[in-house]
Amino acid sequence: MPAQSIWTLLSWGPEGWSDDIAYGALVTIALALATLPIGLTIGFFVAWAKQSEEPSLRLAANIYTTVFRGLPELVTLFLFFFGMPILLQYIIRLFKPEATIDVDSFIAGMIVLSLIFSSYASEVFLSAFRAIPKGQYEGGYAIGLSKWLTMRKVILPQLLRIAFPGLENCWLSLLKDTALVSVVNLAETLRNAGVAARVTKHSFLFYSVAALVFLVLAILSSIATGLILRSLGRREAR
Repeated sequence: MPAQSIWTLLSWGPEGWSDDIAYGALVTIALALATLPIGLTIGFFVAWAKQSEEPSLRLAANIYTTVFRGLPELVTLFLFFFGMPILLQYIIRLFKPEATIDVDSFIAGMIVLSLIFSSYASEVFLSAFRAIPKGQYEGGYAIGLSKWLTMRKVILPQLLRIAFPGLENCWLSLLKDTALVSVVNLAETLRNAGVAARVTKHSFLFYSVAALVFLVLAILSSIATGLILRSLGRREAR
């Protein structure tokens, strides 16, 4: 392929595809960032439930992680994207027969990735919970802190510091898993690269660009998480 045609294909504007790839990268980042807080929150409470003294909570949490860690991510996405509208439409038509339901690709991807991410994050949080000595809890209670204040002021700072390296790996996996949502027509990095590849017949070029985008995002994430980890270390030292 001539060098000129490469630069034309990768240019900005109507003749090139860089603007589409860049837009897809922004969608990838937005999807991952939207998923992160939901997945972390669910994962934390699932981990908390797993070490609860209530057997029903432990059972529910174990079933949750077994299901979403055991199912292939793509199967989970298909089940939700194609199955949930059928279920919701059946329920809504009991009250409004003419109603129709459509599931937005971004919302579907965010929910599914949150469920998957949280199932793995919960194991990281659980390991961090178990690494904190019980004396830390008892010390908080001894100085008059409630369970909530002990968790927030004593346990949580240590928990985040211990869990952070594992959560970094979960985040990198989440970034890669966003590519799965391309199969339900979300215009993220892989989807737009695939469209460009089919239109121009230069598959290797555009899939290489997509791979480079994910690699750059992973490198930037590693730099950012390294800075956060050092910040947490300094805060814990103080």
